Amino acid sequence: MSGCNGDCGSCGSDCKDRKPAHLSPNEFSSVKKIYAVVSGKGGVGKSSVTCMLASAMQQRGKQTAVLDADVTGPSVPKMFGLHERAEADASGIQPAVTTTGIRVMSVNLLLEAEDAPVVWRGPVISGAIQQFFTEVAWGDIDYMFVDMPPGTGDVPLTVFQSLKVNGVIVVTTPQDLVGLIVKKAVNMANMMNVPVVGIVENMSVFTCPDCGKQHHIFGKSTADAAAAAVGTKVIASLPIDPRTPALADKGAIELADTDALQPVVDLLLRD
Repeated sequence: MSGCNGDCGSCGSDCKDRKPAHLSPNEFSSVKKIYAVVSGKGGVGKSSVTCMLASAMQQRGKQTAVLDADVTGPSVPKMFGLHERAEADASGIQPAVTTTGIRVMSVNLLLEAEDAPVVWRGPVISGAIQQFFTEVAWGDIDYMFVDMPPGTGDVPLTVFQSLKVNGVIVVTTPQDLVGLIVKKAVNMANMMNVPVVGIVENMSVFTCPDCGKQHHIFGKSTADAAAAAVGTKVIASLPIDPRTPALADKGAIELADTDALQPVVDLLLRD
């Protein structure tokens, strides 16, 4: 309608273009920026990139949080070495806090046992994610990173419709299949009117520690061409570093080298 400013939450008109109002965090929380970390397929290191982005931003002096939206395959708590169950008080559910102060909420922090399967249907999973945002006492958060499950199903739809997402970061690897995968993720973001920050290419190259020669284990990168095809760009390329998965397994992902992600952090800080 004419005169529309795009903020349906502050408008009482019932027009055909009306979009659902975004959820708000609880009264003891404020979240300034939300970025969803997505991938078109599993196994590309999306959760590792999410945790490392949060660590890099925390190192810049920003209060950071991670909402683990991969409800049926949560891995964020283990990477951060968080094993205690979340508790609640009068202000809401209390997020777990990592060694460096990153606040985390994941379904694994609510289960009786970490290895218990989450056998829930889509609507229940969507409701849980909404509760993670609205019923957790996050406190004052500068940057929240949402670790999304792979694909374009119920969870991404819930996150994009329910949360005021400032941008999407697409994680991929250097394979020929990347073109199709990137297109799916970017097209969904475009359909939901969420800006695409850019592409992070993970496992881009391996540098031999003995001779210094570079090896393209997953083939030569096609990420630049795939990014250009959908009107975005590669904003960071992460090398294969055996130390990173080793640190994640130990629950010490905060000790991983995040230098390759600094261009992403710089871009988000300017946004």
